[in-house]
Amino acid sequence: MKVKDRFMASAHLGFPTETVVVFVVMAVGAMFIDLFMHRHDKPVSLKSAAMWSVFWFSMAMAFAGFLYIHHGAEMASLFLTGYALEEVLSIDNLFVMMAIFAWFGVPDKYRHRVLYWGVLGAIVFRGIFVAIGTSLLSLGPYVEVIFALVVGWTAVMMLKRNEESDEVEDYSGHLAYRLVKRFYPVWPKISSNAFILTQKEVDAELEKPENQDVTVGRVKKAKRYATPLLLCVAVVELSDVMFAFDSVPAIIAVSREPLIIYSAMMFAILGLRTLYFVLEALKQYLVHLEKAVVLLLFFVAFKLGLNATDHFWHHGYSIGATASLFVVLGVLALGIIASVLFPGKREA
Repeated sequence: MKVKDRFMASAHLGFPTETVVVFVVMAVGAMFIDLFMHRHDKPVSLKSAAMWSVFWFSMAMAFAGFLYIHHGAEMASLFLTGYALEEVLSIDNLFVMMAIFAWFGVPDKYRHRVLYWGVLGAIVFRGIFVAIGTSLLSLGPYVEVIFALVVGWTAVMMLKRNEESDEVEDYSGHLAYRLVKRFYPVWPKISSNAFILTQKEVDAELEKPENQDVTVGRVKKAKRYATPLLLCVAVVELSDVMFAFDSVPAIIAVSREPLIIYSAMMFAILGLRTLYFVLEALKQYLVHLEKAVVLLLFFVAFKLGLNATDHFWHHGYSIGATASLFVVLGVLALGIIASVLFPGKREA
């Protein structure tokens, strides 16, 4: 029996003024509340991170409820599927951020500041990528084939990276790291929560006995010096941009509505700061989550390919929004259950 993916052919949502206003007010308002509550430099505990994760989840569910009431169950289902998919796919990105923080030696109490700038960058770049991605789809089904290949290639690369997980990446050769060093001399030590130091502040640091042997990479004095926190932010931002290359096509596999795609991604991204600390605390127990992400990427590539081939050969087979949501949640549950049943080696 043929199962037609009717949600792709449904009524166009567009950008209803009321819905856009509700989305912006909810997202921006909640973000300011989050930033105000985390304005101090102190480590984020697992309990606090879990509570804030629930807060962001509740905000997403509230917006889904608004979509259900004003635009029907279909739009709400598309939003929930996109939200869940982005949240799960972001797990791999968060693991990368953990490795970046560890390499730069960023203290726990400053990590939420770096993540804050990472989130702001993601908001901007996701908007750009969503606009480009949804526009490219108008060029025809071949674009979906390209998206499917990109997502599938990412899944394969993740599998290869997992096999080499014992290797520690050296971020001193990262493009973002080298770009920052090209424009700023680098003060090699973390100085409170500063991303940039003035010449006066660097001179004060050099006068300290423990910094007598420190060099800043240039003989001449400069007006501004980058700190490891700025280098870390740059690497995080560029890493997130690379992550968006497979994340955006994955969400586009769910819906072609720009507002649905962007709102789903935004509510997921805005909750990543606190989800990071939850995942960091539980990382040694959730050892198979990355495998779940790889499996989901293969599913998304298959779904994109199925949609594209339907345009070519009109076979009528595709995967609907509700089925996609169940697959996302099911794969996530399998990753968690597998981690409980087959735990890896605990870190000492």
